Amino acid sequence: MGISQRYARAIDLRTEFTRAPATGKSQEMESESKPTLPLFVYGSLIDPIHRAEVLGHLAAGVPAILQGFVRGRSRHWYVSRREGAETAGLVLTDLDARDFAALDRYEDVPTLYTREQVEVVAMNGALIRCWVYLPTGWAAAAE
Repeated sequence: MGISQRYARAIDLRTEFTRAPATGKSQEMESESKPTLPLFVYGSLIDPIHRAEVLGHLAAGVPAILQGFVRGRSRHWYVSRREGAETAGLVLTDLDARDFAALDRYEDVPTLYTREQVEVVAMNGALIRCWVYLPTGWAAAAE
């Protein structure tokens, strides 16, 4: 897809996903389905257009750093533990159970990745406890 086609697709996605959905759900039901933690992303999900394609809606991200991990890539992006390393990424908030189900399918949990809790550092220095997708054994073979 060329740049102009990608830009047009981004406009289509923003238009489609910024409309308020008529879900008929009460506010109470929506809050019950929210996981307690945000998600740190470091690979293809940094791209807001790709993220919207996976989730079916726009999801804002704020910059953060995952300390003690280095980012790599073979067929897929991954992070692995390395002392002194840092990986830049985004923290996605306001994700609900359906979003995590879609993300788990996309990340092929538990075959390619597992979802584990980590702490990341926000740009203001605050620590944020969140989920991250860590690779299963396939990434060790790629290093």
